[in-house]
Amino acid sequence: MSSVKKHSSLDAVSKTIIELLQEDGRRSYSDIGRVVGLSEAAVRQRVQRLTESGVMQIVAVTDPMQLGFHRQAMIGIRVSGDTRIVAEAIARVEAIDYVVITVGTFDVLAEVVCEDDEQLLALINDVIRPIDGVLSTETFIYAKLQKQLYNWGTR
Repeated sequence: MSSVKKHSSLDAVSKTIIELLQEDGRRSYSDIGRVVGLSEAAVRQRVQRLTESGVMQIVAVTDPMQLGFHRQAMIGIRVSGDTRIVAEAIARVEAIDYVVITVGTFDVLAEVVCEDDEQLLALINDVIRPIDGVLSTETFIYAKLQKQLYNWGTR
């Protein structure tokens, strides 16, 4: 039995709702309803189903620098053994906000947001490297965030 997760089949209305919320997550349900031809209550139900099913999240995206997090980095991790188990352990670390399993030079990539270099060093040495299966890490410190978008649509 395959453990591959199938993607949800979305109708045109749900896709439009998602795209409108990607443009402006504070857009009112009544405004969305006017665009897609549904009542405010129907849009609210659709959004609730989309969020409960994990298709989308509605969150506030912040600037880490303005919140006191002055160090962002991507950590490339080489793994021995089951990459999925290591990725799950890494994903449980609170300071890590993004984890992907890859194929290539690194087995796992993890993005971190830290207050400073001291916190980054402690995270790597005291938390990530001791995880069973972690062979090595390579850290890519962000000098400048050039582009970050969340509006890739629904295709």
